[in-house]
Amino acid sequence: MTRALVIVDVQNDFCEGGSLAVDGGTAVARAISAHVGATEYAHVVATRDHHVDPGGHFSEQPDYLETWPPHCVVGTSGGELHSDLDRRPIEAVFDKGEYAAAYSGFEGSFDGQSLADWLRAHDVDAIDIAGIATDHCVRATALDGVAAGFVTRVLLDLTAGVSPATTEAALEQLRTAGVELHTSSS
Repeated sequence: MTRALVIVDVQNDFCEGGSLAVDGGTAVARAISAHVGATEYAHVVATRDHHVDPGGHFSEQPDYLETWPPHCVVGTSGGELHSDLDRRPIEAVFDKGEYAAAYSGFEGSFDGQSLADWLRAHDVDAIDIAGIATDHCVRATALDGVAAGFVTRVLLDLTAGVSPATTEAALEQLRTAGVELHTSSS
């Protein structure tokens, strides 16, 4: 089995001090870097919210379910990968959501290639997922990973969720879909 790590949206705007900060985001960036340094993966990739004009995804009065305050705007520091995330092992960054809401990393592209196609071209059949936020983009990426035929597991200690209630609901949805839930040491 060839396994890759998919790092989801570990960006400045999703870490403490960002426009849509998730508690623990910076710690997740550091923990992922330590994990990658201690774990051998065939490939490591990342996803990135990359908004130009995502239409109704941004709102002056967001509901925090489908609409959000402006975040991860192309050309801003908020859209960049967090400085505590070691970028050296990352082979490709898949940008998503330029002109529409996009939660799953499988909606993104790198050099015109989708995440699923890139993984298949590199003979990957299993993925570990880490990043932000457990209950939104991590959840969507994991669900799409399973749907695309990859053996998919989420490394829970390398994720941060928006709220305990929505995170628990997301974890139940992932379990039901056949996503394996692990810690990075298991």
